[in-house]
Amino acid sequence: MLAQLARYDARLQQLAQKDRGRQLSARTGVDFSSNDYLGLASCPRLAVAATSALERGVPLGAGGSRLLRGNHEEHEALETEAAAFFGSERALYFGNGYAANLAVLSTLPLRGDLVLHDALIHASAHAGIKAGRAEAVAIRHNDVEACEEAIRHWRQNGGLGTPWIAVESLYSMDGDRAPLQDLMAVADRHDGFLFVDEAHASGVWGPDGRGVAADLEGQENVLVLHTCGKALGVSGAFVTGSAVLLDYLVNHAKPFIYSTAPSPLQAASLREVLRILCDEPERRRRLHHLVHLADRLSTDLLGTSSGSQIQPVVVGSNGRAIRLADRLRQDGFDVRAIRPPTVPTGTARLRISITCNVEEEDVRSLFDHLAVALMEISS
Repeated sequence: MLAQLARYDARLQQLAQKDRGRQLSARTGVDFSSNDYLGLASCPRLAVAATSALERGVPLGAGGSRLLRGNHEEHEALETEAAAFFGSERALYFGNGYAANLAVLSTLPLRGDLVLHDALIHASAHAGIKAGRAEAVAIRHNDVEACEEAIRHWRQNGGLGTPWIAVESLYSMDGDRAPLQDLMAVADRHDGFLFVDEAHASGVWGPDGRGVAADLEGQENVLVLHTCGKALGVSGAFVTGSAVLLDYLVNHAKPFIYSTAPSPLQAASLREVLRILCDEPERRRRLHHLVHLADRLSTDLLGTSSGSQIQPVVVGSNGRAIRLADRLRQDGFDVRAIRPPTVPTGTARLRISITCNVEEEDVRSLFDHLAVALMEISS
C-alpha cells in the first residue's frame, strides 16, 4: 500500500516539475474564467423558478436512474420543451456534458463504423470514442478536405459501415468555429452522421441562442449536444436528434442507463432558462458587445482575436502561463492558465472568458494589465 502511494506521489512530483500540476483554487477577482457567459447562474428569475418548484413539491433528488423510479415529470416536460426550442424531434437530458459525450460516442457508432473526430475535440469525446467499438481517425483541426479524404481512404480499404463526423461548433480553448455546413455536406455525400458538441455555443450564438448548428437541427443524420452548465447557467446536457437515435441511447447507453437521474429541481430550473433565452435577448446583445470590445483589444495587443467569448492568449511555456495567470489574479482578475494535456504541448495559454458578469471597464482594464504582464514576464 505504501509503495503504491509513493508511486502516485512520484508522478505528482513529475507533473509539478513540468509545471503541469493542478490544484483547486477559490474564486477571487473579476470573473474572466467561468463559462457563465450570460450571467444566468445567479439570475433572480432562476432563483424564483427553483423556489416555486420546491413549493409545488418538485424534489431535489431523483431517487434512482431514469429507467427506474428516477424519471420525473419535470425531466419529460424539459425534454419536450428543449426539443421544440432547438428544433429537433427529440431531446434527452443527461447529468452532464461529459456523460452525454461518453454515451453518444461509445454507443451509436457501431462496430464496422468510422468515427472521424477533430483533433481538438473535448476529452469527453475522446473517452467516448475509446470506449466504443468503431474505428477512429483524428482529423486536422477544421480540415474538411482531410475529413473527406479519410472517408474515401476508408472506403477504398474495405470500410462498409457508416462514417460519423464528431466536432465542436465552438472550440473551448481556441474560441474558433467549425465549418459545419461543409462538414454536413461531407456527411451527406457519404451517407454519414454529423455529431456537433455545442457546449460553448448553446445560449450564446444562433437565433434565440439555439447554437451555431441551429439550421442543421432536425435533420435525421444530425445529432447535437447542448451543455446546460455553461451559458444556460444550471447543470446537465441535452442530446437532441431523431427519436430512433435517442431511443437507442435509452436502451443501450450505459452512462444513461446506470446513472442516477439529474435533479428534477435542475430540470425545472432549465425550463425557466429556455424561457429566459427567448424573453431576454438583451443578455446576448450585451455579451456580443463585450466580445466585440475584447476582439478589438486582443487584436491591438496580440494581433489576433477569436471572434467569440473565448479569447486565448497562447504563450507556449507552461511556466510562463502560470506566472501570467498568477500576476493577473494578484491584479484582481480571475484568469486561469491552461496547459497540456488540455491543449497540445507547446501551446500553454491564458483562456480569457468574456461573460455578462463583467463591465466594459473590466475588459479594458484586464487587457491593460495583460499588456504590462506580457512585457514583464517574458519567459
